[in-house]
Amino acid sequence: MEELTDEQIVKSVINGNEDIYREIIKRYEKKLSRYLCKFINNPEDIEDILQIIFIKTYKNLYGFNLDKKFSSWIYRISHNEAINYLKKYKNNRICLDDIEYKLIDEKIDIKKETDRIFLKKDIEDALNNIDIKYREPIVLFYLEEMSYDEISDILRIPKNTVGTLILRGKKILKEELSEIKKNYE
Repeated sequence: MEELTDEQIVKSVINGNEDIYREIIKRYEKKLSRYLCKFINNPEDIEDILQIIFIKTYKNLYGFNLDKKFSSWIYRISHNEAINYLKKYKNNRICLDDIEYKLIDEKIDIKKETDRIFLKKDIEDALNNIDIKYREPIVLFYLEEMSYDEISDILRIPKNTVGTLILRGKKILKEELSEIKKNYE
């Protein structure tokens, strides 16, 4: 049996096969958890928010436009829930895993001689210091590896603005890293 697309699963749920929704949860639980940890530091809160996301997604499936990309839609719901959490709790620390750190290291071209253990923490600190309007597109582009179109859908901003925010965010991130590096000298 060939694997169904997200959109085919949604259509199947809408047509009455509600049990197949488990496949959506299976596909997105780890991805969304990793995404949320870039904004929320408490694992229990992430679990609670994931439950809210999957419930909201399920309840709103009938309003989903099957001509659109489901992944952008569910990330949009996740984005909204993360923002609601941040507004409520003012907790916006980021935590990178090793793979994400390497992605940023390669794509932003950070100097290789820097001690990698300190660099990972420095990147986390720098990301935590930049405004969330720059952090979100950077996280979605570099860590979630989404296209400008997908980021545009998720953040509800024009595609050109996505590019601008990523460029400015990279510049600010490099400046933050430069400041952090000065503290070591």
